[in-house]
Amino acid sequence: MKKYIDSFIKYRFLLAELVKKGIKLKYRRSYLGLVWTLLEPLLTMIVLTFVFGQILGKQGGEIGPQLYPVYVLCGRLLYSCYSSASKIGMRSIRANQAMIKKVYVPKYLYPLSSVIYNFIIFLLSLIILAIVGAVMGVPVTWHLIEIVLPIFVLLILCIASAIFLSTVCVFFRDIEYLWDVLLMLIMYCSGIFYFVDSLGSETVKKVIQMNPLYCIIENFRHVILLGESIFSSTQEIYMLIYSSVFSVVLLIVGIIIFKKNQDKFILYI
Repeated sequence: MKKYIDSFIKYRFLLAELVKKGIKLKYRRSYLGLVWTLLEPLLTMIVLTFVFGQILGKQGGEIGPQLYPVYVLCGRLLYSCYSSASKIGMRSIRANQAMIKKVYVPKYLYPLSSVIYNFIIFLLSLIILAIVGAVMGVPVTWHLIEIVLPIFVLLILCIASAIFLSTVCVFFRDIEYLWDVLLMLIMYCSGIFYFVDSLGSETVKKVIQMNPLYCIIENFRHVILLGESIFSSTQEIYMLIYSSVFSVVLLIVGIIIFKKNQDKFILYI
């Protein structure tokens, strides 16, 4: 363990540079630049609210239809973070093949940096959530500090997915196309624009609750929209534990697979 910690400390400056490079390249040739980080989720929220608001927004239960736009925005922000981090992380080894062939650096830095810079962009996009929440009258309580819990679990899930997928993508490139389809399935199973409690089928509800990203989103919404503690609800506690355990297990599996196969990358990229 000490060996890996020393390696991380040794290459921390390279990691920082890779993160900066990722942010710059993401908005290269864009007139709006980082402003798009705020505009994109806002515009998406407006579109989804306009399309689904009259149909699904009135099923809001505890939060009420007036907070439906914030409900949609919360789901969209967290899903977009996971989607972007996993896709870019998946391609990170192949995208940096020129550097990997020329200079030795720990290969885990590439998927890790991809996740970090996407996560920084996600944190910046929370500014628009704060603004929309204030306009819509979202309750502000001291329980808001608990949003760090689902956000931290989301970070672990993003890192775990990126490390695992980046390894698989080196050997099976078709995973890029398959993952796009799976992300669509994950999106529809994350309750971004509909209320899971309003679904009639208990079986469907249980299937959706097996999605760790949905659990993270629900924990996040519970704190933001209801102003209540995650630990005030047995179901929310279960979701937090389930998503945390899933993310940690996936991270461990991803690290083992990555470490076992990283020396073979040079033969396939």
